[in-house]
Amino acid sequence: MATVICGSLAFDTIMTFEGRFADQILPDQLHILNVSFLVPALRRDFGGCAGNVAYSLNALGGRALPMATVGSDGVDYLARLRSLGISTEFVREVQDTYTAQAMIMTDRDNNQITAFHPGAMQQAHITRIQARDDIRLGIISPDGRDAMLSHAEQFKTAGIPFVFDPGQGLPMFNGDELAHFVGLADWVTVNDYEGRMLCERTGWDSAEVSRRVRGLIVTLGAEGCEVWEQGQMTRVPAVKPKAVIDPTGCGDAWRGALLYGLEQGWPLERCAALGNKLGALKIAQRGPQNYEVNAAELGL
Repeated sequence: MATVICGSLAFDTIMTFEGRFADQILPDQLHILNVSFLVPALRRDFGGCAGNVAYSLNALGGRALPMATVGSDGVDYLARLRSLGISTEFVREVQDTYTAQAMIMTDRDNNQITAFHPGAMQQAHITRIQARDDIRLGIISPDGRDAMLSHAEQFKTAGIPFVFDPGQGLPMFNGDELAHFVGLADWVTVNDYEGRMLCERTGWDSAEVSRRVRGLIVTLGAEGCEVWEQGQMTRVPAVKPKAVIDPTGCGDAWRGALLYGLEQGWPLERCAALGNKLGALKIAQRGPQNYEVNAAELGL
């Protein structure tokens, strides 16, 4: 079984601010905001939701098919995917533009400020999803707006069940559009902030969203996650990490585990429990794709 992972491939420039954002930003001066942060630590990682989720799913033993775009500077990313045994057949190269770039700054409390340049991602809608015997599952993660809309329709037309994972792309859509996504999807996954926005814009609470799909999962960071099915919620407890080093990519690691569990036909609670384990593993390592998976330690 293969899973199509729609989303971004991006280069992440990750900076560490040793203080707290809250101490530097004055709430009553936001209208004239002009702040500068000293970031002694800086590194560049392979990232983007499609790349991070594919890394997670592949590390667990699943078969990931990232569907994304890279620019003329994306040669190294393609080589990395192939070195990991991840297919690049659905990765389109777009010349005369950059691969998507994320500039991420993290403070000492693991709060993050991100600036994102979409680059080649804006042409992700050109690649189409079609039915294929080996493709049994999909996910729509943050991507170009047109790509997210068209790929949801194409998954449905092809009869491929998929997860709607809007992430930071959620604010691009109004209530009617989000309701349409939910109507097409089989599962929805959001963090707690995104979940509140989804409910506010659609006019549905979490229970109602869950009645319209096979399941809704709301991740809560260090508090674990909520699994909603047919209006009923089950809390899946968090896993304590060995260390808290870098939250970048934790949600994507979690989603790779979700997809692995769905591939195996597991109930959502078991999928979520594996996601919590993998999120705890990832947060103890720097970068979104630098952790190693030990199947035995994860109980697989």
